[in-house]
Amino acid sequence: MPMSVFFSGFPSFPNIEVLNRTIEGFIKIGVVGASKVAVEETYDCLKKGKFSVEKLDDALRKVCRGGAYWGTTAGAYVGMEYGMERIRGTRDWGKPKSAKTQDLNLGKE
Repeated sequence: MPMSVFFSGFPSFPNIEVLNRTIEGFIKIGVVGASKVAVEETYDCLKKGKFSVEKLDDALRKVCRGGAYWGTTAGAYVGMEYGMERIRGTRDWGKPKSAKTQDLNLGKE
């Protein structure tokens, strides 16, 4: 996951790139997970037509839980992927065979 301009003002840890990427992944996907749950809960409230303090409290708990779950999963994945990339010295993603063939035809490698 490339470092984004969106988090350019986010405090980062110098020389600990894996931690920076892990935190960024946690925040990005955590927000997505929380938004997903918030939309589902809003739809459920509108469909049933019931609004109460208890329902709002329950929805807020679900939003926080969903954001934490998705953020933790994404942060662990991004951190492990970056760590393995650093250990192996290579990425798993490469050029498709057709692009490699075109490079060889043009004398590039």
